[in-house]
Amino acid sequence: MLVQRMCMLGFLLIVGIFELDAVYGYNRPPPRQNLFIPNLDHSDLPQQVHISQVGENKMRISWITDSPTSPKVSYGPSPSANALSVTGTTSSYRYLFYKSGEIHDVVIGPLNPNTVYYYRLGDPPSSLTYNFKTPPSQLPIKFAVVGDLGQTDWTTSTLQHVAKSNYDMLILPGDLSYADFIQPLWDSFGRLVEPLASQRPWMVTQGNHEKEKIPLVHSEPFTAYNARWHMPFEESGSDSNLYYSFNVAGVHVIMLGSYAKFQPSSPQYNWLKSDLQKVNRGKTPWVLVLIHAPWYNSNTAHQGEPESLEMKASMEDLLFQARVDVVFAGHVHAYERFTRVYKDKANNCGPVHITIGDGGNREGLANKYIDPKPAISMFREASFGHGILEVFNASHARWTWHKNDNDEAVVSDTIWLTSFSSNPSCKQ
Repeated sequence: MLVQRMCMLGFLLIVGIFELDAVYGYNRPPPRQNLFIPNLDHSDLPQQVHISQVGENKMRISWITDSPTSPKVSYGPSPSANALSVTGTTSSYRYLFYKSGEIHDVVIGPLNPNTVYYYRLGDPPSSLTYNFKTPPSQLPIKFAVVGDLGQTDWTTSTLQHVAKSNYDMLILPGDLSYADFIQPLWDSFGRLVEPLASQRPWMVTQGNHEKEKIPLVHSEPFTAYNARWHMPFEESGSDSNLYYSFNVAGVHVIMLGSYAKFQPSSPQYNWLKSDLQKVNRGKTPWVLVLIHAPWYNSNTAHQGEPESLEMKASMEDLLFQARVDVVFAGHVHAYERFTRVYKDKANNCGPVHITIGDGGNREGLANKYIDPKPAISMFREASFGHGILEVFNASHARWTWHKNDNDEAVVSDTIWLTSFSSNPSCKQ
C-alpha cells in the first residue's frame, strides 16, 4: 500500500501537467472521484481476471498475481475444472516508478459454443476457480456496448445493469480505466470489472486515456493497455494490438485505433482495406466497427479533433463501400444516435453511427449540444448508461440504449436495424 500511495502522489503532478493530452477543455458537470478497489486477498492468488475471444472457438484468459506463480489454466465443462490444462506466458511492465504484477496470459480451446466452462487459475494452494460462458456460433447473439467506463459510482451502476442483461459479449470503444498515468488505478479497474469480465468475453479498443505517453519521460504510448488487455490482433493479420477484427456468431466486428496512424499510407488503413475485402456476408451478414473518437457528433465536446475529422476523411469511404452496418464510438461523454449517414448527409446505404461514451467516467457528462440539432441526429441525451445490441438473425437486429436514471436502467432509445446483406438496394 505504501508503494501504491507513493506512486499515486507522484503521478498526480504528472497528471496535472500532461492530462491536456487526454482531456479537452469544455464545461462539464462536477467530476466524481475515482473508486479504488484494493487487493484484499493473498498476494499469490489470481486477481483482475478477464477473458477475450481468440479466433472463433478459443478464449484468452488474463490475470495478475503479485508474486510469481504458474501461468496455468485447468478447465473443463464440470466444476472440477480438471479435464484439460494449458500453460501460457507471464510478463510485466514498468512505468516510471511503478512495476506491474505478474501478468499471465493463457489461450485455451477449442471450445464448444454456447457452453459453460469452469476454469482454475494457477496451482493449489494459490489457485481459484471461475466459470465463463462461450458465445453462440450462430445467431442470435446479444452484445453489451459500453464506452468510457472509468471507475466511479456511476461505473458501478452501469456494470450492475449490464450484469442483469444476460449478454453474450461486451464490446467497448475505448477509455477503460481512466488511470491517466496513475498505474495502481489500472489494478483497481481490473478488480472492479473482474466479476463480469471473468464470465463473458470483453473485447475492447483503446481511447485517448489509454495513451499515457509522457515526452522525454515515458515515450512509449499504450504501455499498460497493451500489457494488460491483449486482444486477438495476430489472428486477424494486424500488426498492432490497437486494431484488429474477429468473427462471432454471424457478426464481423472490427476494432479500429483512433490513436494509431490512419492515413491511406498507414499500416492500419491497409489492414482495414484488406480485412473488409475478406468479409463473407454469407457467413457474417452483419459488420460492426468500433472507434473511439466519433466521426459524427453534435455535442459541443470534442469538436474539430484530428482523430475524428482526419480519420473520417481517410476511412469513411472504405466503410461505406463495404456496407458496414453500425459504427460505435465513445469519447464524448453522452449518448447520440445518427441516422444512416455518409459524407455528412443521410444516406440509406451508410452505417448508423452511435456515440456511447457514457459508461461512468470521473470527468462527468458532456451536456451541451449544438443548436439546432442537425437533421442527421436522431436522438441525443447526456446521461450515463449502456447499450444492448441484439442480433436476431441475418436481417434484423434491435438496438436499445439504457440510461442510468437514479441508478435504475431505463430504456430511452430503441431502433430496429436491417442488415445491408438483406437489403438489395444497397448491394454492390
